[in-house]
Formats: sequence, structure tokens, C-alpha cells
Amino acid sequence: MPKTDQTIKKPTVKKTAAKKPVAKKTTPKKAAVKKAKAPAKKAATKEPVIPKPTISVVVPAFNEEKNIEGTVECINKALGSSFSDHEILIFNDCSSDDTARVADAIATKDKHVKIIHNPTNMGFGYNYKEGVRLASKEYVIMVPGDNEIPEAAIKKILSVVGKADIVVPYTANMWVRPKSRRLVSQAFVTLMNLITGLNLRYYNGTCVLKSEAVKSIPIKTHGFAYMATILGRLLRSGHSFTEIGVDIIQRETGESKAFAFKNVVSVVSALAGLFIELRISSRDIYNKTPKRIV
Repeated sequence: MPKTDQTIKKPTVKKTAAKKPVAKKTTPKKAAVKKAKAPAKKAATKEPVIPKPTISVVVPAFNEEKNIEGTVECINKALGSSFSDHEILIFNDCSSDDTARVADAIATKDKHVKIIHNPTNMGFGYNYKEGVRLASKEYVIMVPGDNEIPEAAIKKILSVVGKADIVVPYTANMWVRPKSRRLVSQAFVTLMNLITGLNLRYYNGTCVLKSEAVKSIPIKTHGFAYMATILGRLLRSGHSFTEIGVDIIQRETGESKAFAFKNVVSVVSALAGLFIELRISSRDIYNKTPKRIV
């Protein structure tokens, strides 16, 4: 057979350019990128809002027509915005002058003022005791209607309300009073400290008391020793107290009624009764040591 050229064709393979791998767009994983965490901010802590206290102001007034309006003005200025609410209870203690008319006029202008007209003269102790009974606020203070205590002194006393159960002010500028009155006052304080076993500087100041506390004890005298006997009972019951010195001014008009004969007799009787109560009849009740807060 004739030879024929047989060529075997190799299959051709098309060469294609190798595809370059396409880089995938990847977002860095959070776990892969570890960033230093910023310290967590502390949540802002709000200071606790302490509610403002409320106060009742008892104002005894006997023949104080020229002083009572100034007294109320001083009280309102001293209160300022330190209290969320207040009331001023004026006791016209059967005055023979124009005190009643002046006090009523004040009440028509000031909704916080209430007037109580006593049909007979009852004395400081009764007015305070009745004021405590009528008081509807958290604290109670007595400010005489003679306007002897200046605004700055009242404000200073009120500035420490809440520091202790009782705020006990004492006269820092005693020299403005006559020497005879200073001697009597010093003798009274010494006697009271012996009776109560305490060491206070003064017992007859414009004290601020928790209404609940003073309502819980008996007020047995209507005389000028009312506050001294109240302090004796409350402090020997264990209530805390703080003392604060204040300056007073000598009264401009009128005279103090503290040294009237009937008032002296009332004071002596009240102190004798307090001694028996604290030292003998009720010593199991009044045997606690009060906490002095400086």
C-alpha cells in the first residue's frame, strides 16, 4: 500500500492567562483590631437634694406697739430662702396699747402671719406653750416682740438649724446690758447648771427646737423660766444640741418685764419643781447625757 503521510494532529490547548486572584475587600474584624479601650466614664452622680426645713416662729407681744412691726420685718429677712415654708404666730398678750391693731394690720398684708389675741395677760410661758401646740412646721422658735434681737442674730441662729435637735444661742455681747442684769443672768445660769448637771452658757435665748421633741414633754410653767425648764427636760432626755453665740442690741423703747415681782416668784417656783423632777421624782427618765455638737 502506498505510504501516506499521516500526521497526527495534537490537540491544541488554548492557553489562557492565569487569572490573578482578586483580593477580597475585607473589613478588619473587631476582634482582630484590639484597640485599647478608653476608661469607662463614671456616670455623673447627682448630689442628693436635701429638702429645706419648715419653721414656726412664736412671737409673744405685750404692749409692743412700737416694736412688733420691726420684729416681724427682722424675722422675714432672717428667714430668707433657708426654709421651704414658715408661719409667724403673734400672741397679743392682752396689751393695753395699740399692739392688737398693729398686729392685725401686719396679718392682712402677710399670709404667713397669724394673730392670737389673749383675753387676759398669760405670760411668756403660756404663749410659747400655746404656740408649740398650734405649730404646724418641723421646727419652732420663739422671738420676743420687743425687737431686741437683730436680724443678723436671728439669721445666725437659723443658719445651723438641722445640725442638732436643739440650737441653744447665748449672748456674745453681754456688756450691752446693764451690770445688774448681767449679774442676775450669770447667777441664773450657774443655778440652772447645778440643777440640770449640764454646762450651758445660757438658758433663756431664742432656742430652735424640733417641734416633735418639745411637744413630747410637759411645759409646766407660764413664767420666764419656761425655756430653761424645757431645755433641762429635753437635754436630760438625751437630745443633741449645739450652742451658738449671737450679738444683741439694747431695746430702744419700753422696759423688760422679767423682773416684775410675780415673774420672779414664778421663776423660783419653776426651778424648784424642775430640781425635784430631774433629781428625785423622774430621775429614771431624765438621766441621759446629751450629745454636744460643735
